[in-house]
Amino acid sequence: MTGRRSQEGGKAGRGIGCIPSRLPAFLFILILSGCASRPPARVPAVPGPPLALRGVQAEDSAPKQDLRLVPPEVYMRTYLQLFGGLAPLEAQRRARGKDGSALFDRWDDYVSALGFPDYRLDIPRQTQTNALMVATFERLGVALCDRAVEHDLGATRGGRPPPMDQRVIFAFDLPRGAVDQNAFAERFDVLHRTFLGYPAPLAPPERTARFYALYRDIVAGHRKADPRSRFTPEQAGWAAVCYGLVRHPEFHLY
Repeated sequence: MTGRRSQEGGKAGRGIGCIPSRLPAFLFILILSGCASRPPARVPAVPGPPLALRGVQAEDSAPKQDLRLVPPEVYMRTYLQLFGGLAPLEAQRRARGKDGSALFDRWDDYVSALGFPDYRLDIPRQTQTNALMVATFERLGVALCDRAVEHDLGATRGGRPPPMDQRVIFAFDLPRGAVDQNAFAERFDVLHRTFLGYPAPLAPPERTARFYALYRDIVAGHRKADPRSRFTPEQAGWAAVCYGLVRHPEFHLY
């Protein structure tokens, strides 16, 4: 018995971890809480050696599928919004106008050409452009731009431009005198955002210069035209810029 007690006493005398043996209970609790709150050891971060360059490969950002035609429902909704958010029949009335120029006929004449399906006649939805569809886009675009020039820029007889918040396309004033490249670029950016949805400076760098050349050619040609057009040379120039944007592939494809 004496040997067993001395063996157990030897085991108890070694203690547990940082806590010595044979301590009162309250000291045991205090020491145990001190051991638990000891901050963990931290290994300082050492910067590793730079990685060796094994090769450089350019990112392949080329489109992986062909451009697709915007669905005719999307085109119709966009067209009506460009006319000022009008209902189809109201947009038809405004596009036809009162001058007898026959710029616009009826929606019934354009629905099939725009690619809408006609299940009564077993005509499927068109997913690709064709000559008739392109001609329809052309006709609708000219009607939109000409009526917008009349409404926004006061091209009718005795007409005055409406307030800026009531204009639908040409939300800017025409400068007095010749339009230089900077003045054109500022106004062209307004039309570019309206039709294509992003600023003109983000487009290919030659786009603004090409449209500016188109504007100058139209203005110069209308100043020499005989008989005179119902548009002033400047109004005709901006109408031509509108024609180019409303028929742009980025307006019809995605």
